[in-house]
Amino acid sequence: MSDPVFHLIPGAPRPVAPYSHAVEVDGWVFVTGQLATDPDDDSRPVPPGIEAQTRKVMDNLRRVLEGVGCGLQHVVSVRVFLTDFERDYAAMNRIYASYFAPDRLPARTTVGVTHLARGGAIEIDMVARRT
Repeated sequence: MSDPVFHLIPGAPRPVAPYSHAVEVDGWVFVTGQLATDPDDDSRPVPPGIEAQTRKVMDNLRRVLEGVGCGLQHVVSVRVFLTDFERDYAAMNRIYASYFAPDRLPARTTVGVTHLARGGAIEIDMVARRT
């Protein structure tokens, strides 16, 4: 097993806690959960509504993946965290599905949680594999 590589990606959202954007080992890329923060201006509040937040989260995840030379096509597993599961699940799914080819949907777990950092309604993390 090779030594892990810890990535902080220029242009990705500023971490809200002590973590790396991604950690890579043996071709696996573990991407830290992203919120709907603005990577260009961290002082901006997260956008209102699950649709806008889901888009921003997916775009932030894409920035991190691109920063390590990967893309959404490399994602094999996803975890989604929602603060209002009943209200937001269907709308989140519609936005989320638009980011992946229908025949290449990653494995996924979605859970309801009581709170997320920065007042977010959604957080998503990913595991990708270099091909």
